[in-house]
Amino acid sequence: MSEQADPVQRLRELCLALPEVTERLSHGGPSWFVRDRRQVVSLDDHHHGADHLGFWRPAPPGVQQELVAEEPARFFRPPYVGHRGWLGVRLVADGLPDPDWDEVAEIVRDAYRTVAPKTLAARLDT
Repeated sequence: MSEQADPVQRLRELCLALPEVTERLSHGGPSWFVRDRRQVVSLDDHHHGADHLGFWRPAPPGVQQELVAEEPARFFRPPYVGHRGWLGVRLVADGLPDPDWDEVAEIVRDAYRTVAPKTLAARLDT
């Protein structure tokens, strides 16, 4: 992955590196899907005037609450899907340090493991 890429391009590269992930527009922005069905990541590019660039991802039960409580500047409960446990992750916002791209990559992989068929998710460990 290129060190100078913009945050959206870096997120795109992380998502498209996962097995059988494709990109398409969903609700007006880029989103990434496993086998063009199950959504892994949705870009949050100042959605409805939000003060950040980030993304939303599915999370196992309890993860959203734990991370939002631990680090509310970085993590949030996204609109529309937050009630289903999805996690919002800020990448760029005033007062926020540059993202740790290794951490972002792990967050994206965890989202993939949450929704991908077990056979595909197992490929991440090989």
